[in-house]
Amino acid sequence: MIIVNTDYISGKDLEMLGLVKGSTIQSKNFGRDISQSFKNLVGGELKAYTEMMNDARALATERMIQEAEKMGADAIVNVRYSSASVMQGAAEVMAYGTAVKFK
Repeated sequence: MIIVNTDYISGKDLEMLGLVKGSTIQSKNFGRDISQSFKNLVGGELKAYTEMMNDARALATERMIQEAEKMGADAIVNVRYSSASVMQGAAEVMAYGTAVKFK
């Protein structure tokens, strides 16, 4: 599966199949939250949160790809990511794009 954030793929004629998306909601690990609170006092990267968000993006991407495969897509173009806080200590990550088939 080819995944790009442009609306075209060089050298390919595309037939649009439709919007595909994948999402996940991740919450903080309480143990990590305490250690990250201490890090917040001295500054620097909150590595546990960075890892959590990277894992969430990977899962959202995989779910988007699965949806595209069900449609018979060869690629997903115009891929975007968004994130939002859905409640105290939890964030949603969404990956979305347009599933396409090569002509």
